[in-house]
Amino acid sequence: MKRFFVKTGIIFATLVCLIMFAACSGNSAEEIFKTAQFEELQNNKEHAELLYLEIMKKYPDSEYAARAKERISALKK
Repeated sequence: MKRFFVKTGIIFATLVCLIMFAACSGNSAEEIFKTAQFEELQNNKEHAELLYLEIMKKYPDSEYAARAKERISALKK
């Protein structure tokens, strides 16, 4: 019976670690883009631009990179 609880505990701990890892591995291009849009709405254009640049650097082949480039151009006008 003790082995059952040990194995169950190990499985549970592993699942918790996997869930935490999945939650921390966020910051996808979409999430960063949405944050940048929010920063624009808050009139924090400098931070928005930094976030757009981050997207272009980390995700250069994504659709969000192209959108980020457009937003940077619009911010500079």
